[in-house]
Amino acid sequence: MQLEIIVPVIMSCALAWWVSRGMSWTTRLAVAAVTLAVIVLVVLFERSGS
Repeated sequence: MQLEIIVPVIMSCALAWWVSRGMSWTTRLAVAAVTLAVIVLVVLFERSGS
């Protein structure tokens, strides 16, 4: 994997963990799913524009 993909994924996971400390597990899973979907969309958008 390229570093430009790994770094945002790790940072997003850390931010999602920090934000979701007081949330239930279902909310944490929803936050994780939305975060991963946004990352995938950004990566696809960047690759289609190149």
